[in-house]
Amino acid sequence: MKGLPLFTVMVSVACVLSGCQSPPSRPPAGSGAGQSIRNNCYSLLHQLLNDEKNVNLLLLIKREEADVKVLVKKIATTAGAGAALLEEFARKDPSIRLDDFRLPRGEVATREAIASTKKKELLGQTGDKFELSLLLTQAQALSYGWHLAKVASENEPQADRARALAGVARDLEGLYHEVIALLFSRTK
Repeated sequence: MKGLPLFTVMVSVACVLSGCQSPPSRPPAGSGAGQSIRNNCYSLLHQLLNDEKNVNLLLLIKREEADVKVLVKKIATTAGAGAALLEEFARKDPSIRLDDFRLPRGEVATREAIASTKKKELLGQTGDKFELSLLLTQAQALSYGWHLAKVASENEPQADRARALAGVARDLEGLYHEVIALLFSRTK
């Protein structure tokens, strides 16, 4: 990656940081409230994990302490594995949709505004401010992801998939607590 042009790295980072944006709303697929909730959670979780799996691209243009770097790489790896798991579920079961967002327009617009603000903050900051902003952003994303996975598992009728989703929720919750602990260590 040494020879990557700065422009390519910046575009990749911009894509990662704007990941909070959502595609247009679509009508629900399938039948039943449980399946609708499940597909919506799967879709939102997949989108989040796809964004988070690339968070380590920030390491290419930003400098942070070793403990932050290790945790960011761990988050990216865990998110990549979770996204791949959801894609495998969808390949094996056509009733699982990873594009069932159904967010109100106001929510979509708000997410886009938040993504734009976070992108400007993270790209414009250095040192301790950057690390603190990055950790806060990761805490928010991990908490949201953990709860999406939890709700998806509770609405998943297939026991093996429900257990796998509960495992994703536990992994994201564990990472959330690691981020919070690191945040606390930075504020002392």
